[in-house]
Amino acid sequence: MTTVRLSFTTEVPASVEDVWTWSTSIRGIKLEMWPILKITFPKGMTGIDKDTTLKKPLCRCQFLLLGLIPIDMSKLTFVEFDPGHRFVEQSPLLSMRSWRHERIVTPAANGAPGAVVTDNLEFSPRFGAPMVRFFVRKFFEHRHAVLARTFARRALRAGRTDK
Repeated sequence: MTTVRLSFTTEVPASVEDVWTWSTSIRGIKLEMWPILKITFPKGMTGIDKDTTLKKPLCRCQFLLLGLIPIDMSKLTFVEFDPGHRFVEQSPLLSMRSWRHERIVTPAANGAPGAVVTDNLEFSPRFGAPMVRFFVRKFFEHRHAVLARTFARRALRAGRTDK
């Protein structure tokens, strides 16, 4: 069984609180994934919060490649949740023997303004490990690019508003 480990880190011009709110909102999750994947959530679900039950599926999610082609199904499950700072999602997926996604949001180094977002992944694909590794790496690079772009735009707008 092949186990893949990947890590991605991005610094953004936003408070830890704003980045955490984004990272745990259904809107933020969907925007990070789009247009590569569309993820479905139950109607009316707006986010993941401190009251999330650990180690039990929160909901069933479907992943649609390019928003059209069903490619995977997940029982979204959180095993650790440190509100405002860190979560670990360890969900059963059809395509994986195991999947672990940890997101950590910390203040930027040396008291500089901003926040640092780190995603640590560990997974074991059921088949095609090199192809799955490539896809997951590109997908999380995309997610971090969306994070950087989104918060840079927000900072730019806030800067214009302050003048």
